[in-house]
Parts: sequence; C-alpha cells; structure tokens
Amino acid sequence: MAPVPGSGLAKGLAVTLRTMTKKTVTEQYPDAQPELPPRTRGVIGLFEENCTVCMLCARECPDWCIYIDSHKETVPAATPGGRDRSRNVLDRFAIDFALCMYCGICIEVCPFDALFWSPEFEYAETDIRDLTHERDKLREWMWTVPAPPALDPGAEEPKELAAARKAADKLAAQQQPDRPGQPDRPGQPDRPEQAGQSGQTDQSGQPDRPGQEDRP
Repeated sequence: MAPVPGSGLAKGLAVTLRTMTKKTVTEQYPDAQPELPPRTRGVIGLFEENCTVCMLCARECPDWCIYIDSHKETVPAATPGGRDRSRNVLDRFAIDFALCMYCGICIEVCPFDALFWSPEFEYAETDIRDLTHERDKLREWMWTVPAPPALDPGAEEPKELAAARKAADKLAAQQQPDRPGQPDRPGQPDRPEQAGQSGQTDQSGQPDRPGQEDRP
C-alpha cells in the first residue's frame, strides 16, 4: 500500500505537539546551578601539608601537566649525638588544566592524600596561560572539596581514627585530678593507722615504748 502523501509531516507535527505539552527538563544554566553527582571530576585541589614531594603524581601523569619544584633542607638532630636529617621542601606545585584530561591518576597514586577532586568546574579563562593553577590557587580549591561519604554501619572503624581516639583518651586520663582512694601525696597528714609509727609522745613528753611500764 502506497503511503499517504503528507503522512510523514503529520507524524512529525504530532510528536512536536506531544513534546510541547510535557514539562521541560532543560536546566537553565547559569541561572540555575546543576546538581552534580558526588564523584564529579571538576578541578583538583592540593592539600600542601600532606605533600612530601615524592614526585609520583608528576611521573605517572600521562599528559605531563604537573610541575613540581623543591629543595632540600637540613633538620637538626632531635637528641644529642644524633644524625641530622634532610627533608624536601615544596617550592612550586602547578597543574596545567589546559593539558589535563581529568583521568585522576595523580589522585589515585598519591600515597599521602595530598590531591583531591573538587566538583567546581567554572574556571574558564580568556587566556590559556591562566589555566595553569599554581599551589596557592590549588589550595583555594580545597575549600570546595566535599566531605567523604559515610561508612557503612557494619564497616570497621579506620585504624587512624582508632589510634587517635586511644591517644586522646590516654591524654585525658593523665590530666584528670587524683581520685579518692589513691595513695597520699607528699605534704598530706598521716593516716590514723600510721599514728603509732610516727613517734607520738605521751603526756610526760617522752615517746611511748612497747613493753615498758609507767614509772612512779
């Protein structure tokens, strides 16, 4: 059977009419901010205090967009006769987001949790050179990093939290005042049961001696 002329146009107009009556799902960005999933890869934040300049992130980056400079400092020995140590001091940490492909390898390989994903994505620039974020800018992105998700109710407590809580409880116990029933501290009067051993004297002013009778 030959198709009726104009049937295709009628079907297209019917689809258009049905769509016009439905509620729109378009997000009016930038007037309305989108609801991003919790694991969104927006920009990378740097927690500088955890960085040990191990260079793993720069070596594993497939785009070579991480630039790190550092120098060594000598740390004096903590005890007399000990050896001086040397440590790396971070001078520069920069990420070129014009080259970054957001693979997340640098965050995964960091052994000291110095790099984190932030869901922020509004950092476009008119000059491509401004897409290289230095460590000060990367540190500002840390304020936008969301909190880690809660553990499952049946999951074990992380060892770091258990060790920190144990140390805090031990310190609090050491700072508490002495409780009743503990040994007397220096400067307190002797107990009644110790009075016989403290050299008490009788009415005549002489110390009592066991086995002796009072003289007339």
